[in-house]
Amino acid sequence: MNTAELVELAQQLRVDSVRASDAAGSGHPTSSMSAADLMAVLLANHFRYDFDRPAHPGNDRFVLSKGHASPLLYSAYKAAGAVDDAELLTFRKLGSRLEGHPTPRRLPWVETATGSLGQGLPVGVGIALSGKRLDRTGYRVWVLCGDSELAEGSIWEAAEHASYEQLDNLTAIVDVNRLGQRGPTRHGHDLDAYARRFQGFGWHTIEVDGHDVDAIDRAYGEAISTTGQPTVILARTLKGKGVASVQDREGLHGKPLPDADEAIAELGGRRDLRVQVHEPAAARILHAVPAGHLELPRWDKGNDGKGVATRNAYGQALAALGTGRADVVALDGEVGDSTRTEFFAKEHPDRYFECYIAEQQMVATAVGLAARGWVPYAGTFAAFLTRAYDFVRMASVSGAGINLVGSHAGVAIGQDGPSQMGLEDLAMMRAVHGSTVLYPCDANQTAQLVAAMAGCDGVRYLRTSRGESEVIYGPDEEFPIGGSKVLRSSAHDRLTLVAAGVTVFEALTAADALDRDGIQVRVIDLYSVKPVDRDTLRRAAEDTGCLVTVEDHHEEGGIGDAVLDAFLDGRPVPRLVRLAVRGMPGSASPDEQLHAAGIDAESIAAAGKLLVEEAVVR
Repeated sequence: MNTAELVELAQQLRVDSVRASDAAGSGHPTSSMSAADLMAVLLANHFRYDFDRPAHPGNDRFVLSKGHASPLLYSAYKAAGAVDDAELLTFRKLGSRLEGHPTPRRLPWVETATGSLGQGLPVGVGIALSGKRLDRTGYRVWVLCGDSELAEGSIWEAAEHASYEQLDNLTAIVDVNRLGQRGPTRHGHDLDAYARRFQGFGWHTIEVDGHDVDAIDRAYGEAISTTGQPTVILARTLKGKGVASVQDREGLHGKPLPDADEAIAELGGRRDLRVQVHEPAAARILHAVPAGHLELPRWDKGNDGKGVATRNAYGQALAALGTGRADVVALDGEVGDSTRTEFFAKEHPDRYFECYIAEQQMVATAVGLAARGWVPYAGTFAAFLTRAYDFVRMASVSGAGINLVGSHAGVAIGQDGPSQMGLEDLAMMRAVHGSTVLYPCDANQTAQLVAAMAGCDGVRYLRTSRGESEVIYGPDEEFPIGGSKVLRSSAHDRLTLVAAGVTVFEALTAADALDRDGIQVRVIDLYSVKPVDRDTLRRAAEDTGCLVTVEDHHEEGGIGDAVLDAFLDGRPVPRLVRLAVRGMPGSASPDEQLHAAGIDAESIAAAGKLLVEEAVVR
């Protein structure tokens, strides 16, 4: 398009943003209006995309990091012919695909859910990494950011990672409109302040008038021609551009315009321009990874008395899975020697991504890779995933299929102390919509679950342990997700011990001690914490009358609560006793930690005796 046509297209995007928000009675038209020229030039002159084939491997990828400006995105879809005017006016209405913030669950052209600011650029980095190192089909990644979200630390994790990886296929466009939700942003219209920061991270920077379509056009061309580093275009804009009553004025964020008809007239009235978006280049995959036969590692039951840490089993299983499946990739937060993700890195270096100590960027990269069809496994200490929880939450909103692995779980890690102990992770991951939460206790169980995770939907979480544990299952044992294993039972059981991970072995030892005292108990290995095996738990409650859960986790939200969920269908709730970590641990040996928390075999046996004695008295 020429200059005049681009100006008209930008005005149409403004008008349609006003109309959509007015029809909804809510929305962010002023945030959309500031970026209309940026969007118009990109859509008409530089973006390569086939809207009829959103999965085309050569398509450019666009991420609206400032997701609240969704009226602008949907107006652009209308201009491209992807949605019609009638659908545009269903914005924010019940059942509409055009939600308040865009999600790929509803729209095939959306790469990732945004709206939680500071996440679009990190995910864009993951998509660009896929394009640069895996797909190699030549597509570009364009990310439209707001200036307010540049206060988020995740933006600067992304900036450093993109520069380090020399992602010259990535362009960030920053709509510097000066105004945030409650007033001026930190740096206002000081483009140099933003430029110095990006330059410090190694980006190529371009400063433009964000309402000069010719300058924007040249900036995009410069970004495309820049090699060896990512580019950021810092565009000075005015919020509410084009309507005098709202332009560059505070207090109008997230509100429809007071008089939409008057604003539309001031913007020149309705238009119905259509944009012929450039077709993507023919995609030829230059880097194909051959798949092999999946042969998971195997350990004999007992393993000649040698224990195996489940983190080791995870690393070996992941490396084997990478051989068997060409779509598996691995990421780590600079703790690969501890999580054992290093085993995958040595076997498949081309599909390994080191994210360093930047957990938000690690999860965001996983989401970006998943958006491109890869199956990512991202690992770090369980405790450190809490830092990236908002990214995990938004991954669920996106419907992203990612596998997260948290090692060094619980007090059982020993002397490192509470800062390194994952004690909240089960609760955190169980709360994620549609998540799968797994906690294996031995090597063969771990290997089977690592492979099973690849076939699940949504966010999957595997909890691994630092210390070695006995191999109690044979290599051909099966562990369906949603199941459990009854390790011992009889017709005379007086209570049931429910454990997972390290506490399985403590429960078995306690059961032996109780048996010697004439008290028979059932032991359940609840390796699938979500979904939980309701049938087995309900049967145990009916048979024994009392369930005792034992977990190396805080009592809130973990295994005890997962078990309780099995009895919230209206039936009588059985007697339930929860043994968990209730105090703040210090430094001590693993055995001392378990005892101090009251979750070792001795403590379990003592609790069991007390419960049985109370039952007899009653």
